[in-house]
Amino acid sequence: MHDIRTIRDNPAAFDAALSRRGVAPVSSDILAIDEARRAAILAAETAQAEANKAAKEVGAAKGRGDEAEFERLRALVAEKKAEIAALNDQAKAEDTRLNDLLMGIPNLPYDDIPDGADEADNVEIRRNGAPRNFNFDPVEHYDIPAIKPGMDFETAAKLSGSRFVLLSGAVARLHRALAQFMLDTHTEEHGLTETITPVLVREEMMYGTGQLPKFGEDSYQTTNGWWLIPTAEVTLTNIVNNVTISETYLPRRYVAHTQCFRSEAGSAGRDTSGMLRQHQFEKVEMVSVTKPEESNAEHARMTKCAEAILEKLELPYRTVALCTGDMGFGARKTHDIEVWLPGQNAYREISSISVCGDFQARRMNARYKPEEGGKPQFVHTLNGSGLAVGRTLIAVVENGQQDDGSVTLPAVLHPYLRGKTMITPDGSLA
Repeated sequence: MHDIRTIRDNPAAFDAALSRRGVAPVSSDILAIDEARRAAILAAETAQAEANKAAKEVGAAKGRGDEAEFERLRALVAEKKAEIAALNDQAKAEDTRLNDLLMGIPNLPYDDIPDGADEADNVEIRRNGAPRNFNFDPVEHYDIPAIKPGMDFETAAKLSGSRFVLLSGAVARLHRALAQFMLDTHTEEHGLTETITPVLVREEMMYGTGQLPKFGEDSYQTTNGWWLIPTAEVTLTNIVNNVTISETYLPRRYVAHTQCFRSEAGSAGRDTSGMLRQHQFEKVEMVSVTKPEESNAEHARMTKCAEAILEKLELPYRTVALCTGDMGFGARKTHDIEVWLPGQNAYREISSISVCGDFQARRMNARYKPEEGGKPQFVHTLNGSGLAVGRTLIAVVENGQQDDGSVTLPAVLHPYLRGKTMITPDGSLA
């Protein structure tokens, strides 16, 4: 959420920053509501002062036997109480209007973010690894003979509908190994704290990280009001919801492996084949909470953490800076990491690492107390996939596919598979 004082101080700059994201000017609406709210508060304070003065004079009028003045003052106090109550209700209503409006406005991009409308305007930062030269035409993951026995879309559709998958045998084992490998790497080499979180959260937690109010259709809500998390960003970031922590507690770096649930409401017709885009999937999520002056360096560090997973898996990838039109709602800056999928002959997103500044912290009232004293300040929050497990599985099997239908597995995974190095054409680990 945005600081109303910043908007008051420079509404033109606020509108200009939003325009880079394709959002129409809105500062005049914000300031009109803010002015009405402040006017109601001032009027209530003035009426309260008048009521207090009259209340003091009531006793004096009674003491000197001035019954007419006593009744007038008593009526004035009652009138002012009613006026104050009405003004406080008005101020509260305007405050709600202001909060609702601010909650629906995306974060402002940093000045160095490339301008653009969509993913076509993203800017490549670097590449790592060269796509493999196949002596045959590589196929997508669901058409690899070794993978077909363990990737069942028909049974999943019978159980749950489209965009679900049933994994079994070697493929299920590989999926589990990937998640374990990611967690071990992030905790043992990158210094993240492993965390197990709920996948059901209260509505205010979804507001805190920005999934609500605008993107409710992208997630699932239970009949008793809980929401299924679309990412562990929701739970990990909200650990500091409505908390003021010591500066010495920062930075906090969390990692969690969870189920994630998304309705994919805005992606009808996209990636309907295979398991690239599912309603239920697993992800290893990283979240950092930092001081403001450390968040940009933390963003670069988190990007390296995600890239390291792909490098250990020997998967070619590229890292891109998202343009203003392609960034998520809560981000000020985002790096996407795209892994090479030979079956599609394309790089596809496998991780987004975003710095949100104090945008989420203001929504959830998350602050830290400076060590040298002084007023508590809002923390900065960051999040990123480290990585999406299903998409990593797709990349591993597509890049490791052989002309006999088998799949060669990355060496770093062999210890997690009890020394197994491949999936045979009939779908067995060997």
